[in-house]
Amino acid sequence: MISITEEIAVPSPPARVWEVISNPADVVSCISGAELGAAHDDGSFDGTLVVKFGAVRVRFAAQVTLELTEDEREGRLSARGRDGQRATRFTADATFRVVPGDGPGAARVAVTGEITINGKLASLVESGAGAVVARMTREFSEQLVQLCAGPAAVEAGTAAAIAETPRPTGLFARLRAWWVRRFTHTGKAGSAHAQAE
Repeated sequence: MISITEEIAVPSPPARVWEVISNPADVVSCISGAELGAAHDDGSFDGTLVVKFGAVRVRFAAQVTLELTEDEREGRLSARGRDGQRATRFTADATFRVVPGDGPGAARVAVTGEITINGKLASLVESGAGAVVARMTREFSEQLVQLCAGPAAVEAGTAAAIAETPRPTGLFARLRAWWVRRFTHTGKAGSAHAQAE
């Protein structure tokens, strides 16, 4: 069994964080390798998740049930499924809650859960679970913070990344940049000449 206890700090108001984290489509967009499938009449929905354990990539498919308590900003998620080869089954149950953060306009998301795995890949999955959970939690946290902040923050983050991109400096860097430009120009000219023939 794999136990999960995580707390994610989000610099956005609790109401905004709850709005995002209570929406399955938004949550799935924060998880690399996850896809949201069809919804069912009972309120459950299908989902898939591709997880990398070392050199092995495993695709899990599951039916997911989500129960929300709006007043308390608390949710319970249950998932049942198996891997693509139907050799490994899993069950997952998690509870998450959005509470005020340490400062004004901030929130924390507390998550607890358990995953039980049975079958052919159980030992592989459980042995790599610690590293996988840590990586996925980090990626999810980063995406959640950006999504809660809205499009402006995403654009600002992109602009900052571009601004931080180092520019060529020094004689060798300038020569290399010139050579790349010349090679690209020559390559395009050669391609145009070949097409003309």
